[in-house]
This record gives sequence, structure tokens and C-alpha cells, in this order.
Amino acid sequence: MSELRDVFITGTGAVLPGERIGNDRMEDFIGRIGGRPSAVGRRALRWNGIEGRHYALNEDGAPLHSNASMCAEAVRAALDAAGLSLGDLQHLGAAATQGDYLVPGHASAVQAELGAGPLEAFSYQSVCASALMAAKGAWLSVRAGEADVAAACAGEFSSRWFRPAFYEGTALVDEKGRARIEADFLRFTLSDGAGAVVMEPRPKPDGLSLKVEWIDMTSLAGRFDPCMWAGSTPEARADMTSAWSHAGPAAAHAAGAVALLQDFELLKIVIRAWIGVWLEKVDAGRIVPDQVDHLLCHYSARSLRQEIVGLLESTAAMIPEEKWFTTLADSGNVGSASIWVMLDAFLKSGRGKRGDRVLCIVPESGRAMIGFMMLEIV
Repeated sequence: MSELRDVFITGTGAVLPGERIGNDRMEDFIGRIGGRPSAVGRRALRWNGIEGRHYALNEDGAPLHSNASMCAEAVRAALDAAGLSLGDLQHLGAAATQGDYLVPGHASAVQAELGAGPLEAFSYQSVCASALMAAKGAWLSVRAGEADVAAACAGEFSSRWFRPAFYEGTALVDEKGRARIEADFLRFTLSDGAGAVVMEPRPKPDGLSLKVEWIDMTSLAGRFDPCMWAGSTPEARADMTSAWSHAGPAAAHAAGAVALLQDFELLKIVIRAWIGVWLEKVDAGRIVPDQVDHLLCHYSARSLRQEIVGLLESTAAMIPEEKWFTTLADSGNVGSASIWVMLDAFLKSGRGKRGDRVLCIVPESGRAMIGFMMLEIV
């Protein structure tokens, strides 16, 4: 058996479609349920602290891209940054909360959009942490010598979930035309885009690369009901026999079981579970906070960051906030793509230098998962 190889991120790419949309124009793109402005939109924006985002559709709701095309563009950008061509690619891992089709998988669509020849392709469907699922698959493939060039990408086309047709005429809207908070809040939180990284067994000859020291994933799905989901009503979401496919698409839509939903009360509990995993890694010596130079932590809202900081400040796990890097306010919460959009912007910011250690953390509320990735700039 051959020895395991070191693995390096040699290129990153990010795609933020269309123009940057300010808070005052959001509903021009995602639409107004019942033709009325949202009752909770302003509150959601105060909560999340997002000032701008991008949508892969125009003001008429017509798509400018597909999820797959944005991912393909991000992979091309990452290959170009690594000084590689599409023909060099041997492994493709593609992540998304929801691809463009129900079937087949997202990776097949991304490969087709790339126009790539035969290669290994893997689809990862979850929520935000699916990006690190794809990254771990790519990392292990290169580390084991199965591939010399691997790409991990993640993309979201959340805005299409938020058009009025997903809610109007369903149980999610009351007799006064107001959408349930589990649905309406998310409309002002999530946005569109894609990101990608390329991994190789050696750093690129010029410029900075990132050595991937380790990637850890922890799922706590055995402890919690779904916290963010699509495919069931809020009341029946833990009963898999009540999922939309059993009722049929028309009945499921009428029941409000097709839209993307979030349980915000459960989210407050899940946050503490995420922090518990973080603390365990510090106690085990997997993460040594004093040795972390930069923290890229994905979070969906400024208020969640404040909650995370509040929980950590009294512990030895806290990493000073001056070491944190985020793109949330400027380009929004892009779900699974957020960590790659953040990493791409971090590298272009010039904040990192050789020898610095970068900790990436991606919690997801889907059914309580959290992922960690430790990098060293070389």
C-alpha cells in the first residue's frame, strides 16, 4: 500500500451572479407574496445583518443561470487559478442544498455544463456543510493517490424557492395573505452563487497554496428533528412516511410541504450542540485556538455570530474576533457555497501569509451537522 500524500488547495473560484442587490430591492426579485410586502422582512434583515446579495434571476423571475452552470463557472475559475486546464481534472465533487433536477445528481449536471470528459463524479446533497463533504471526498481521493487533480464545488439557487408561487394557495399563507414565519424569514436570508476549490498533491510553483491538514465532519442527526428542510409540513417533518413524495406533488404543495422552511426555536438549541462539538475538538487537542491565525466561520446571520461568541467567550475555545473573516454582510448567505466564496475572498484580501493556519468551520441547521477544515498557507 502506497503512503498517503499531502494535499494542497492550489486554486479557488467564486461566482456571484447578476448585480449586487441591496435590501431595498430584494422583493423586486424574489417577489411579493399576495402582492404585498413581507411583514417580517425588515426584522429578518436586522437579525441577519446582510446588506447585499446576488440572485441568479432577473426582476421578472426568469433565470440567468442554473445551479450547475454557476458551479461549472466556479470550477473553471479555480482550475485557472491553479494554472490547470479542464482536461487535467480527474475527480469532481459537487454539493448543493438542491440541484436543478430531482434526479440525476448535481455532479452529473455540473460535469455536463463543464463539457468535461470521463472522470469520477460525486454528488453531495445536504445544506451548508455539504461543501465540506465534497471537499473531504476530493481530499481523500488525492491523498490516497486515486487522483492528481480534484475539484470540490458547491452552488445554491435559493431565490427560485422564494418566488410567490411556492407559497400562494398553500397552508403556509393565512387568510390575511401572510406567510408563516418558518417560510418568510428564509426569503430574506439566503441568496445565490457558487464556489469551488482545486486540490493537488503538491503546491503550485508560484503564489500561495493551502495545505489541507485535516477535514472533520460530525452529524448529530440522531439527536434532532430537521431544523431546516423542504419536503414536509412543519408538524410532520420527523415522520418520513409523511414526506411530500408519499402525498404526491399537488397535495404536498397545497399542504405547504414543498417550500424551504426553518424552525428558529430549534435552531437556538442546535447552536449549543455545534459549540459542544467545537469544545470537544479543543479538549482533544485537534484545535488549538492560540495556533489559529484566521477563522472563517460560516453563519447565516450576524445575531448567530453574536450567540456563538457569547457561548465561547467564557471558554478556552474562543478565537479572538479580530481573527475572524466573513463576507456575510457584503454578499449574503450563499448556503453551501458560502465557505468557498469566503475562502476565495480571504485569499484575494492579502490578509494571509505563509505559515498562517486557517480554520474553516461550517455548521448547518439541516439536521444538526458541523464540519471543520484546518489549512496552512504555504
